[in-house]
Amino acid sequence: MLLTNQRLDKLAASRADFKARGMLLGTCYSDAVKRLERLSMALFDVDENDPQNSQDEAESERDSGTESDEEGAEDGNEDTGVVQGPLLASVTLARRPQPHYPRTMHELGTYMKIPEFSQLVTRFLHERLDPADIQPLEVSSFRVFHSSVAIFRAPSDISGIEGLRRERIRATPSWCSGPGRYDCIFAETDENSAGFRGLLAARVKLFFSFKHVQQEWPCALVEWFSPVGTEPDQETGMWIVEPDLNNDGIPICDIIHVESILRGAHLIGVAGRDFIPRNLRHYESLDAFQSFYVNKYADHHTHEIAF
Repeated sequence: MLLTNQRLDKLAASRADFKARGMLLGTCYSDAVKRLERLSMALFDVDENDPQNSQDEAESERDSGTESDEEGAEDGNEDTGVVQGPLLASVTLARRPQPHYPRTMHELGTYMKIPEFSQLVTRFLHERLDPADIQPLEVSSFRVFHSSVAIFRAPSDISGIEGLRRERIRATPSWCSGPGRYDCIFAETDENSAGFRGLLAARVKLFFSFKHVQQEWPCALVEWFSPVGTEPDQETGMWIVEPDLNNDGIPICDIIHVESILRGAHLIGVAGRDFIPRNLRHYESLDAFQSFYVNKYADHHTHEIAF
């Protein structure tokens, strides 16, 4: 009885303290809405009114040895994390564009050493707009980003309210003052097909956006991987994919809308019977192997979508 009374007194004191702090105002739903509003501002707001400020901030962050698309405490530097609030799955580019990149289509293609970049942009618009609406082709304000943020429903993994999880996908020429990092993704291709049959694996080489007739298009330049066969590998249970190459052995590039991206993917090189060189670095793996396993054991959510 004494222990019960002691606990009741503690509960009463806690309630008085919580009330004084304003912690009992509102409901769980209103708190979730407020969290969602703060998250939306942190993830999706881009300062369009003062581009010079954004450039100055990016340059100062670069000088200090950090990525300009790392958003600090409000956005989180970690690659993955939970998301609070009833938010639909989405993919958005980083808040700040990177400086020192060309701002026109032809110059950006030359800078990236992709001579067919202009044709890829034209084909991208042709697939989404009436051809009569894009003659002549008027595109401008090309901006490059080093990452994007994917939010998806993954209740089986550590997640926030409504089972949402956040993942940062990177495509940067230098990561942590070292070599470049170009992550792989799952891209949705067929909503009616289950598992990996409705997806494709790709490697992101560039995140960018441009404007056409005052409409902004957030895009990703990717290199595709095609499945080997129509079923997963019998020994591992994982799909095997190969990079799409042209006649010269160069990866075939394509431009997709960021909304086509589902989440990040993990590819493991198929070594076969050969020994892996001891001096092979992790950042060289996607260029060193001829085929790859689509790792469905990376986490619970990947296991649910890449079967």
